[in-house]
Amino acid sequence: MAHGEGDECMENGMDGLVPREMERNSSSFFEDKEMGMKEPLLRRRITTNTTSQLAIVGTNVCHIESLDYEIVENDLYKEDWRSREKIQIFQYVVLKWTLALLIGVSTGLVGFFNNLAVENIAGFKLLLTSNLMVENRYHEAFMMYAGCNLILAAAAAALCAYLAPAAAGSGIPEVKAYLNGVDAHSILAPSTLFVKILGSIGGVAAGFVVGKEGPMVHTGACIASFLGQGGSRKYHLTWKWLRFFKNDRDRRDLITCGAAAGVAAAFRAPVGGVLFALEEAASWWRSALLWRTFFTTAVVAVVLRTCIDFCRSGRCGLFGQGGLIMFDLSSSITTYGTPDLIAVVGLGIVGGLFGSLYNFLVDKILRTYSIINERGAPFKILLTVAISLLTSCCSYGLPWLVKCTPCPPDAQDQCPSIGRSGNYKNFRCPPNHYNDLASLFLNTNDDAIRNLFSGGTDNEFYISSLFIFFVGVYCLGIVTYGIAIPSGLFIPVILSGASYGRLVGTILGPMSKLDKGLFALLGAASFLGGTMRMTVSVCVILLELTNDLLMLPLIMLVLLTSKTVADCFNKGVYDQIVKMKGLPFLETHAEPYMRNLVASDVVSGPLITLYGIEKVGNIVNALKLTGHNGFPVINEPPFSDAPELCGLVLRSHLLVLLKGKRLFTKDRVPTGSSDVLRRFGAFDFAKAGSGKGVKLGDLDINQEEMEMFVDLHPITNRSPYTVVETMSLAKAAVLFRDLGLRHLCVVPKTPGRPPIVGILTRHDFMQEHILGLFPNIKQHR
Repeated sequence: MAHGEGDECMENGMDGLVPREMERNSSSFFEDKEMGMKEPLLRRRITTNTTSQLAIVGTNVCHIESLDYEIVENDLYKEDWRSREKIQIFQYVVLKWTLALLIGVSTGLVGFFNNLAVENIAGFKLLLTSNLMVENRYHEAFMMYAGCNLILAAAAAALCAYLAPAAAGSGIPEVKAYLNGVDAHSILAPSTLFVKILGSIGGVAAGFVVGKEGPMVHTGACIASFLGQGGSRKYHLTWKWLRFFKNDRDRRDLITCGAAAGVAAAFRAPVGGVLFALEEAASWWRSALLWRTFFTTAVVAVVLRTCIDFCRSGRCGLFGQGGLIMFDLSSSITTYGTPDLIAVVGLGIVGGLFGSLYNFLVDKILRTYSIINERGAPFKILLTVAISLLTSCCSYGLPWLVKCTPCPPDAQDQCPSIGRSGNYKNFRCPPNHYNDLASLFLNTNDDAIRNLFSGGTDNEFYISSLFIFFVGVYCLGIVTYGIAIPSGLFIPVILSGASYGRLVGTILGPMSKLDKGLFALLGAASFLGGTMRMTVSVCVILLELTNDLLMLPLIMLVLLTSKTVADCFNKGVYDQIVKMKGLPFLETHAEPYMRNLVASDVVSGPLITLYGIEKVGNIVNALKLTGHNGFPVINEPPFSDAPELCGLVLRSHLLVLLKGKRLFTKDRVPTGSSDVLRRFGAFDFAKAGSGKGVKLGDLDINQEEMEMFVDLHPITNRSPYTVVETMSLAKAAVLFRDLGLRHLCVVPKTPGRPPIVGILTRHDFMQEHILGLFPNIKQHR
């Protein structure tokens, strides 16, 4: 867009795009085969250029809006900071740290509550099933098992389908997009938080091959958003004293802390949470944010440790046996030689291949499920129920394919494990025997991983059982992601990788010195590197999970290998989902074809500008006819020697100014900043929470007032970022992303022309927009 925000969510449809622009961009979707990325799902729904104006939230198509991270340096802002007393600045600093503390405490409590609920609900279900099987009532046991799963799955799907479609899935792609500057409808709403918590409990307890770790990241971000914007006016939960944080810049920092706290609560890995936010979630980072994020995750760790210690006495039902380290492998002796290093590299290569295949198949499944899910809530629930039945049949039926195993004479745990979780499930075996495949399938996901990671149990699992479990979990993880429940990808990938790694370790047998549990850990690392494409954060998370620092070199090696191999085929799974949803994500680097273009090549008309002292009617018409978020303000004689760019004024500020009617004048004369400060406060122009700002329909301006004038100088950003029209588009794109901009003014190179050529927004850097203007440019790059 040459004028304003091309991805604004406003009342005017396609945000002021003229019909000529719509027609020109209608065929601007291209498949980037070199990157392995497909066109967005939105392609099926509409025929015009959409991926930078619309996105899929849940299965609904909605308008999206960019976030205003830039500081608006107008007269109000300057006067506000000049007049702010030391006590107010101290209050602002204290509130920042207090909110970080509250985010850590709240996220830690929610993470503990999730674990508590899942362990008790799933444990009670498995206990009933086990007791019926001990009595040889196998059909009733299956009906009990499948029925409980079905009820939990249907309840979770109904919550997502009817209350908060945005809560479905992992939520990490949406959090990534938000921290990149994209605000899609309802992704951080209180209703999404509520459904994310309950739906995640229901989905994981229902036996789906999903995790609660991804949803916990989204949950932490929702908690941070809720606290940062002062609660929710819709639900009558508001705190007016949080006016300092009524801007996207501070909310972005809080949501970054929330995402890190979610990882810390899910994996009990505080340092891993900080690194996850740095490596995967946040697009902008600074040292002050690192310190605050670290403080938040430390609070999460303290809260979890306190709650777990409280539960050790048995006051939390079936939960409470775990510590802050979830899968302790520290007792394993880690010695390795050259053959082990070769085996680790092989694990990384195969893990990278399986990881890239996993991403490819998840892409196909999501595209298939979108056709079903978009038919409505009943179809979402039916799909979830169908996958629940499939999962129950596999979990209960596949253990019948393997034979019973005699209990090891030196077993440290009770064998078989009757009436509780453990490594040795009785299933249908005679006394002193166990079913190794049932100990993986008929268990919670955390206990299954613990069994695979367990050391000193080299002969616990048959090769055939590990192979069946690997194939089953790998396929179930793929077909489960995309149904209408909160579902994370970390646990399915860890389960698949751990079973694959233990399978390889069992096959190698005496050829390797590594314990089979360590092979399982390395296999999980290889799959995580192949699907998520994260290295540092995954490495630290796995070390904090297992408390085995001696494995650091091997984990680093396998992660680097798997990521390198997988990058040859496609992108990480979260990057693929961001693209698929149509979210206009700005990458860290500019595309090569942007080097052949300059800034003025992609801006387009019509350009609508406002004068420094403008007629009220002209402003109202500009707001009605466009959906632009920003308008250039021009000064002309007699208010300046020559036409010049005064700055940029935001749509939201214009609406507040017009609604107040306090600065309207009959003559075209300037209004002093002192008059503005007497009639408005700086916080009057602060950004409200989602859906709370002044709307165009709130204005009540009569015909006489339409002929009056208003001075825009006090609310105009006098120092907008500008680039000359001949700047390389690639350089402009890097500048736009690194500074976190929403508008970038393009000014002419030669004098004697209008003072502004156009405005670059997020939409102008999107591939489909550029290739719609220049469809043959990729042939000449």
